[in-house]
Amino acid sequence: MKSIGLAAAVLACVPGAQTLAQQPAPGEAIVPDAEFEAALPRVEDNLDAPLAPIEDFSQPPPPVQDPALTEPLPPLATFDVTTPTEPVAAEEEENAATVRYRVAVEGLDAVDLEGRFRSLSALDKGDGQAANGAVISARAREDERLALSILHSEGYYDAVVTSRVEPVPNETNRSIATISAVPGPRYKLGAIAVTGPDTLPPGLARDALELKPGDPIVAADIEAGEANVLLRLPQNGYPFVELGRRDVLLDPATQLADYTLPVDSGPRSSFGGVTTTGKLAFDARHVGVLTRFKPGDLYDSRKVDDLREAMVATGLFSSVAVEPVRTGQPGPDGTERVDLRVVQQAGPPRTLAAQAGFATGQGFTLRGSWTHRNLFPPEGGLIVSGVAGTQEQGASVTFRRNNAGRRDRTVSLTLNASHQDYEAYEAFTAQLAGRISRESTPIWQKRWTWNYGFELITTDERRKLPGRTLGDGTYFIGALPAQLGYDRSNNLLDPTKGFRLTGRISPEISQRAKGSMEQYVRTLIDGSAYYPAGDSFVLAGRVRFGSIVGAPRDEIAPSRRLYAGGGGSVRGFGFQELGPRQVVPNPDFDPTEPDKEPETLSVPLGGRSVNEFAIEGRYRFGNYGVVAFLDAGQVYEGSTPKLSDLRFGAGIGGRLYTNFGPLRVDVATPLGRRRGESWITLYVSIGQAF
Repeated sequence: MKSIGLAAAVLACVPGAQTLAQQPAPGEAIVPDAEFEAALPRVEDNLDAPLAPIEDFSQPPPPVQDPALTEPLPPLATFDVTTPTEPVAAEEEENAATVRYRVAVEGLDAVDLEGRFRSLSALDKGDGQAANGAVISARAREDERLALSILHSEGYYDAVVTSRVEPVPNETNRSIATISAVPGPRYKLGAIAVTGPDTLPPGLARDALELKPGDPIVAADIEAGEANVLLRLPQNGYPFVELGRRDVLLDPATQLADYTLPVDSGPRSSFGGVTTTGKLAFDARHVGVLTRFKPGDLYDSRKVDDLREAMVATGLFSSVAVEPVRTGQPGPDGTERVDLRVVQQAGPPRTLAAQAGFATGQGFTLRGSWTHRNLFPPEGGLIVSGVAGTQEQGASVTFRRNNAGRRDRTVSLTLNASHQDYEAYEAFTAQLAGRISRESTPIWQKRWTWNYGFELITTDERRKLPGRTLGDGTYFIGALPAQLGYDRSNNLLDPTKGFRLTGRISPEISQRAKGSMEQYVRTLIDGSAYYPAGDSFVLAGRVRFGSIVGAPRDEIAPSRRLYAGGGGSVRGFGFQELGPRQVVPNPDFDPTEPDKEPETLSVPLGGRSVNEFAIEGRYRFGNYGVVAFLDAGQVYEGSTPKLSDLRFGAGIGGRLYTNFGPLRVDVATPLGRRRGESWITLYVSIGQAF
């Protein structure tokens, strides 16, 4: 019945159609022929006759005049530009703006790739919400391509990945996006071939590739192998190696892939000469001083990198590049000689530096310097420095030439004048010192370091006693110091693992202006070790032993004796505070007020032997750190260090880690404090205590 009623309704809409009640009898025409032909449009008898002319529309009809168009515009000031505000429910606004979804991944966990996929997934990066369903679908398609790419990169070349986005039943604006993967079989390497000219020794490129038949085809492993070819061949005499386009032929029947890599090794090369261009800091001859190879040696890119690092370490360049250049000239053993072209860009040669610090017993110190690192090329520098402090003042001029005649050798000559006013002594000193050394720098830390030289010293010294000054006199001192160091730590300013050993010896001769000539030898041995007990905690320890042999203590200038105490020695005590002391009456003592001032005072005398020990726990969090430490040490009158009467200091400190080393602030107190010793000592400096 519904279908019949529907037909009647349709016929009622057609002109001349009959309804169901007016249906014709069987055999009768529904529409008579005369009526049908009358409804057709009339066709002219002569079909070839010209068409009737089209009405002339060239003149537009007269416009309809709207009286409102002729009225003047209202003033702008009468318009209300305030945005109408209509309250919208927060829940309705959120539902209209976002569609929330969750992500399901199928099939990738079975091949241990789901974690890698999710770390790159566009759906996961969307935090489970999108503006509409189209955005979710776009992200799903992007993730579909991502999953397929990851599977291919791991050797699953027959993998199939699909994506779908479906609404969550009975939840408004909630969807679930599903990435479904069928990895299929994993392809493995079959035959591996390296084509191109062979090398000497044979098979260098194939060995560097480090791929084996039967290994899964992992894109990262193949790219790493090809990168290793580009690394290893220049290390073995082939600086101009080039790789062609790899070819991987897959066999679906066996799930094996034959891998072919074209390698053009280029000529086997040996080192030739050195040329240099650009804004020069020094010439090619001095560049040759920095090299660790000789002309004719087999080319090795590691030695080229070493040369570049050595040039950077001079501090004279804003940029420097070193590249091999073919010469076409024959070299030894069938090689081709290759020159090195060094492109220099000299940087500013001058430096201003300043450093401030504070330590109990030393007071405040401010050090500054002006350096021209290349005033006397090549690498001949001039350093003018000064120190201004509450207990030390001085100035010095130093000439220093780095890489003097050979790499890593530094020659320096220093003229220094200073005034030191410490509790143990006051000294006015002039010094001329020369030294030849091999030293570490923050850029180029060396395992072995050494130095030797001479010192010529004139010093007028006196010991300060309460109420009077004892003039020890003027000393003329000549010394031949030498030092040897071995460093296996991982950082010069902030070591966290390894150890260091340093030994110093200085034979000296001392002539007192009104006294005898004395000869003695000063020795000092330092050792420190660092152990990382976790990612953020370092346990560090230090020992020091020193001795002076050959002269009585009182015949040695006070400034050349051994002392202990201070920020770089035994924290918890003032500078040079430990060791033998001379007890003298206190001129400020008032018998009527015995509690105001002590009756006697003790003045440090220094000694001929010293031992020091320290242990420190360093905890770092970000750019900050805290330290707890325990120090111990003592100074003795004799020349043999002892373990008796050790003094201990304990404390805590803070560290602020910067690009140039940690800023150190330590606070300590003496254990078993004695009369006259400070309760609290403070030390502020740059770099760790040891």
